[in-house]
Amino acid sequence: MPALGADMEAGTLVEWLAKPGDRVKYGDVIAVVETQKGAIEVEIFQDGVVSSILVPVGERVPVGTVLAQIDGAPGAAAPRAEAVAVAAKPAPPPLVESPPPTTVGAPQGQRIKVTPAARRRAAALNLDLGSILKGTGVEGSIRLTDVEVAASGAKLAPPSAKRGLDLSEMRKAIAAAMSRSKREIPHYYLTETVDLQAASTWIERFNAEKSPIERILPAVLFLKAAALALREQPKLNGAYENGVFSPSPDIHVGWAVSLRGGGLIAPAILDADKKSLAQLMAAMRDLVERARRGNLRSSELTSSTITVTSVGDRGAETVTGIIYPPQVAIVGFGRIVTRPYAVEGRIESRPLVALSLAADHRVTDGHIGGLYLSAIARLLQEPEKL
Repeated sequence: MPALGADMEAGTLVEWLAKPGDRVKYGDVIAVVETQKGAIEVEIFQDGVVSSILVPVGERVPVGTVLAQIDGAPGAAAPRAEAVAVAAKPAPPPLVESPPPTTVGAPQGQRIKVTPAARRRAAALNLDLGSILKGTGVEGSIRLTDVEVAASGAKLAPPSAKRGLDLSEMRKAIAAAMSRSKREIPHYYLTETVDLQAASTWIERFNAEKSPIERILPAVLFLKAAALALREQPKLNGAYENGVFSPSPDIHVGWAVSLRGGGLIAPAILDADKKSLAQLMAAMRDLVERARRGNLRSSELTSSTITVTSVGDRGAETVTGIIYPPQVAIVGFGRIVTRPYAVEGRIESRPLVALSLAADHRVTDGHIGGLYLSAIARLLQEPEKL
């Protein structure tokens, strides 16, 4: 059972996407587990053949429990490996965007959601997905199990009442993780006001030439600037575990997503510093949609090297975060406001944003934190280079 964050102690195995004898490769999704964060797709981290399934569907087990056994592929260094991710994070898989469940036609003009695994299996079985009126997944999405049941003609069992997001349990998990963070991590806090005149003008010009689906939000510039600035201050990018800080060679930004009905989750956008603004916008839309649907991948919940939160145009003017362990920093962007601002000795009306940093004093101090905020502010003055 993978450790999908500092607030997770156990999970429930709800679906197997592989069976004994199946050949799997690095990055394949082989199971779905249910946690306080919703239904999470579990990936495999080596090539091989599934030799045995050790945890049946419906069983709740602690983090670190072996779920399955994988026989290594011919010539592999290790002849056998456990399909399990424990507290020590595995190397992140290659950057492959996980496709969200798609929709298919249904009777009376309804639209239903289908997971990629279910769609592939239905195509192999030549099964009309429109014949399945409602699946047992999150928000009625069709899962692999639903396709298998429909193909066999068996009666579909009612979905578990526990399926999907349990916001009360998520709230407890958030409280536990944040209490641990405040208790164990010596936070320090810095803030800076950033002039967004250049960024706002650039976004307006960029969006004027694009269709609605291609347009970007200021949050994308915030995300990219925060990611690029970490190249200058790598001590804010990584994990502090067992008394040692381990800097990450990659920049995987955890993007804080507010869930409908309450709750918060921060799945990772992998290699955020290497993506274009258009790619980041697409990744953010996809991540927000799947997070709110409770349909994330395990790598997205274990790979974050820093967290960024942006409250948007309906939030507060400032936000100061709490570090999510084992990370060592969190960056916050408040609501963009128009205020009088001194520019070369003149007072002008400018769009401004309050930028904040909460960082771990065991790893850095205010000097490095200040340089990092200055780097973000500088990058936002040249949006065309992002």
